[in-house]
Amino acid sequence: MAIIHIQNLIKEFRILKPNAGKFGLLHSLFRPEYMIRRAVNNISLDINEGEIIGYVGANGAGKSTTIKMLTGILQPTSGIIEVAGFDPWKQRRDNARNIGVVFGQRSHLWWDLPLIESFKLVARIYGISEFMYQRNLKYFTDLLDMESFINTPVRQLSLGQRMRGDLVAAMLYEPRILYLDEPTIGLDVFARERIRSFIEEVNRSTGLTVILTTHDLNDVERLCPRIIMIDQGSVIYDGLVATLKKNFTKKNMLVVHFEDEPANLQIPNAQLVRYQGKKVWLEYDPQIVSAASLISDVSQQYPIVDLSVTEPELEAVIREIYEERQNEK
Repeated sequence: MAIIHIQNLIKEFRILKPNAGKFGLLHSLFRPEYMIRRAVNNISLDINEGEIIGYVGANGAGKSTTIKMLTGILQPTSGIIEVAGFDPWKQRRDNARNIGVVFGQRSHLWWDLPLIESFKLVARIYGISEFMYQRNLKYFTDLLDMESFINTPVRQLSLGQRMRGDLVAAMLYEPRILYLDEPTIGLDVFARERIRSFIEEVNRSTGLTVILTTHDLNDVERLCPRIIMIDQGSVIYDGLVATLKKNFTKKNMLVVHFEDEPANLQIPNAQLVRYQGKKVWLEYDPQIVSAASLISDVSQQYPIVDLSVTEPELEAVIREIYEERQNEK
């Protein structure tokens, strides 16, 4: 059942039109003219409870504007939004109790207070019981390994520690939906893995719905079975990540480790893109030649120790889609 329903959603902004010429500035001040910019253009989609969705697009594509309407910060120009049965703009207080929000660059924690005091304030603001507070605090503290710094002032925390604190603050009152905006930006590999594991575990154990907006497509590939791509305010793809890669991937990579270093390797229908001693990387189009045929051609020239076939990473696929759309304009 859909926990988020969006139908024919449009958001337009009225922007002051610049006036050129000798008296342009005076004209703008005393006789201003405006133009309409459409940031979200007739979007319709449903998100089911318990899904983890990757919501991606280039800067200015309309991602943040969509999220701001879902959270009740912005009023739509037209269309329908329902979040857990509520209109986010008209029923902002009810909507706020159903959602948690984490922005990678902006913390919701109190800067000079110990982290634990921020959690206590969140519990009071949302009016949760002492039992719920203590139960959830222990669960999240254990899950994110926060015991060693929970009494440390927020200003003294590392970025990774602060991000863990933001996640707990957003989850203490048990929202049904979590909006994550660049949750792993600037984090090291260990901190990123901890955040990703946390999202997976909470989704699995509670059925939390997660909307993830990020430029780190490794997050999407790891966490999100479904991806929604947006460009110039419109949805250009809504479906499974696996289907996107299958339908849009043009070339795969055959990585071959030979018994001896090959010389003058010539393989039809494949391009040598990397060479490292006894190991080579061959790029090929699966629509032209099969992996099995390619492996047979390679093995006839030199003895093989090991090999693997890999598809392009999601980032490469999406980059190619956006580049093609840009060239079509």
